[in-house]
Amino acid sequence: MSDVITVNASGLSCPQPVMLTKKALAGLTSGRVEVLVDTATSRNNVSRFAGNKGWNVDVEELDNGGYRLILEK
Repeated sequence: MSDVITVNASGLSCPQPVMLTKKALAGLTSGRVEVLVDTATSRNNVSRFAGNKGWNVDVEELDNGGYRLILEK
């Protein structure tokens, strides 16, 4: 498997986290992308976007109150 792509969208308001995720997923047919967000709204929006594009989404709650979304295909 190729390297993990990390998108740090913490501190950004919607729709920026979704737009950064869209850019990271562009052209990928498989792999692993980790997206860091710090609000439940961003977590939900990125999860929904990635899921609609056929990516499996796992969410980890971080100690700092943010979230790591692990997108895999």
